[in-house]
Amino acid sequence: DVQLVDSGGDVVQPGGSLRLACIVSGLSFGDTTMGWFRQAPGKEREGVAVISYSGGSSYYSQEVKGRFTISRDNAKNTLLLQMDNLKLEDTATYYCAAKIGMRLDWWDIYRANEWNYWGQGTQVTVSA
Repeated sequence: DVQLVDSGGDVVQPGGSLRLACIVSGLSFGDTTMGWFRQAPGKEREGVAVISYSGGSSYYSQEVKGRFTISRDNAKNTLLLQMDNLKLEDTATYYCAAKIGMRLDWWDIYRANEWNYWGQGTQVTVSA
């Protein structure tokens, strides 16, 4: 079975940092496009950052560009999201996701319904 296990969420003050991790099993991680999405209460799930199978390409939403960094360690089947300068509006449940295939297009970040596998989510709360 495919499993994506998210972790790293916490309560942090504005301006603080967190690093999320997602450990993947049951699929060929090194051949899979990966991404992070988030969902705040009462809002739709939105893309945060996506990364190609090799890590050579990535795309970010405008809301997090310049503050968040997505990366992957294919040897450890792990996806990471470094979040710096966190803002109140970053509060949400964060999900890692896998999209079968090695192609990454910029619009993939906007099409959550086309992603195949999801983690259980990890809560990030930014609060003063």
